[in-house]
Amino acid sequence: MTPDDVGRRATLRVRVPDGRFRDIVGVLESWQDGVIRVRRRNGGVTEVTAGDIVASKIVPQEPPRRRAGRSEGTARG
Repeated sequence: MTPDDVGRRATLRVRVPDGRFRDIVGVLESWQDGVIRVRRRNGGVTEVTAGDIVASKIVPQEPPRRRAGRSEGTARG
């Protein structure tokens, strides 16, 4: 993942202060001065320091959500 990936959806594995890891998935909003901003599915923005990222990759855009109810292809009867 590089600053050229801003605007794409990514997953980032981040080391938190207690030594554990946390995964963040969202659209890269910006990457400036070592700070990466990620917009999550719920609309919130998370800031991550590039030095705290231990792994990352670009992932496909999120598919549209399906409406609740009957599955497509269900036979009527």
